[in-house]
Amino acid sequence: MSLRLPESRTSKDALWTELLTRGDSDVAWRDGRTWAYVYDPGPDAEELSKRAFVRFLDVNALDPTAFPSALRLENEVVSMAAQHVNAPPGAVGSFTSGGTESIILAVKAARDAWRASRSDRTHARPNLVLPETAHAAFHKAAHYLDCDVKNVPVDPATYRAVPALIEDAIDDHTCLAVGSAPQYPHGVIDPIEALAAIASARNVRFHVDGCVGGFMLPFWKRLGADIPAFDFTIPGVTSMSIDLHKYGFAPKGASVILHRSAALREHQLYACSTWAGYTIVNNTVQSTRSAGPMAAAWATLRYLGSEGYLELARRMMDATARVRAGLLAIPGLAIMGDPDMNMLAFTTTDGTSVFHIADEMKERGWTVQPQLSYGPHRANIHLSVNATAPELVDPMLAALAESTVAARTLPSGHLAAAVVSLLGGKPSLDDALFMQLMSFAGVKAGADGPTLPSRMAGINEALDALPPKAREALLVKFANLLYST
Repeated sequence: MSLRLPESRTSKDALWTELLTRGDSDVAWRDGRTWAYVYDPGPDAEELSKRAFVRFLDVNALDPTAFPSALRLENEVVSMAAQHVNAPPGAVGSFTSGGTESIILAVKAARDAWRASRSDRTHARPNLVLPETAHAAFHKAAHYLDCDVKNVPVDPATYRAVPALIEDAIDDHTCLAVGSAPQYPHGVIDPIEALAAIASARNVRFHVDGCVGGFMLPFWKRLGADIPAFDFTIPGVTSMSIDLHKYGFAPKGASVILHRSAALREHQLYACSTWAGYTIVNNTVQSTRSAGPMAAAWATLRYLGSEGYLELARRMMDATARVRAGLLAIPGLAIMGDPDMNMLAFTTTDGTSVFHIADEMKERGWTVQPQLSYGPHRANIHLSVNATAPELVDPMLAALAESTVAARTLPSGHLAAAVVSLLGGKPSLDDALFMQLMSFAGVKAGADGPTLPSRMAGINEALDALPPKAREALLVKFANLLYST
């Protein structure tokens, strides 16, 4: 792609017309047929949050003394989130751009505190103890922050963390242990009480990743769901991350990181005086931050209130029960584990490719999310059941039943076998080999970057057949090609 800055102004009308067409190829999520990626509270809440976002778009949260409105918004959003998950008096937090940033900050705080407590080992590498279902953002944080990862197997039937295995993995270099409420792949809650007690006994910080569902779980509990303890009512929980742009239904760019005390948060912060410019002190990874997402989250939380969230939770709970029953009635499909919320994963019991099922669903106008296998965990399809789902459960299940039947007739594994053969255990992936693989996969070069084939089953099957590190190498090469300028 080659686009130069125009020599003359472009009219507002022309720009707006162009922008309106830019989304024509995006997933049309407002029709409710996208069961991943988006979280839709309905048009009224969406319209209000956008107005709030625009009102504070140009307010810079870099300096709270210059923009006290941003500071107040942040403190009030954090307060609502903290009280919602039973944080004790004195608990503190920060507003972030998303779950990944919240998790990076939790890891930074734990890493720096660990190093500060060991003056003779300032440059030692601490480790994170993670169930293998913990979000990839923890691995990303470890990569950025020079930590090791101990990736601990989970129970193969329930997909929940196993306390004894987590305990065995913790050592003198562990700065943080993690549990999820719930974990994303299968929608189940780890045994947070047991894990937190183990971490506390070893004087290790314990983080609850509630990014995907931590905000919604209290409402499910109020509606009678059997939700185990997962929040700050458990003494050993030292920090939590909660995304407000997921089931808090705020626009994208809204998450919070919470700490039990200001002392625990202190190592999250960053200050710099070793330069000739203005004073730097940041409570997040970002310096300049638009207050727009804060205002949008603030408006959404207050507009919906407990009453509104309870109604959304009730709709999702009822729809999820119908989805689960419908899935179990489709021959050859099985739900993985016993999901605690409105997220679940299903796989096939007869060898049918879940990647073909995902493609067939796309052909019928539905977007679902395939997940690759990992170790003993089979490839599967993830569903996030939204508040718009109740009216769509029956047609979605009908499309899924048709897609499963159609997928059984389609050939599988040919591209996977060719890719595995071509790689042949090579320790690295050079550009020539990568381009050969792209050609095999049907990826075509274009003026705006590579174009993927309309059906992705072959590519997903090939990725699924490779070891994780080979997958990562391929994906990095592809992303480097995709972002073409």
